[in-house]
Amino acid sequence: MLLATAGGAAPQGGGLMSFLVMFVPLILIMYFMMIRPQQKKMKQHKEMMGGLEKGDEVMTTGGIIGKVSKIKDDYVVLSLSEGMEIKFQKASIAQTLPKGTIKSIED
Repeated sequence: MLLATAGGAAPQGGGLMSFLVMFVPLILIMYFMMIRPQQKKMKQHKEMMGGLEKGDEVMTTGGIIGKVSKIKDDYVVLSLSEGMEIKFQKASIAQTLPKGTIKSIED
């Protein structure tokens, strides 16, 4: 069954302007709530990786805590205890810890 419109008028749509009025603010909200904070976090992480030095105490993304004993290109060797070292990619370092953190945990 077909419905006839009165006077043959075309159905009214929202049009391009109403679409843009809704779409542009949505994109701006997504940018400021999701994309920009992620970019800031990535920049801070990159700066932290560039500033790593021998002797820094760090935590990996897996939760392993150790002291940096060697740094080579994209890899870091962490000393977990005396005689135990593990090699990680720099990108897997989640954060640097304050000096003395490892000692305070051991006690």
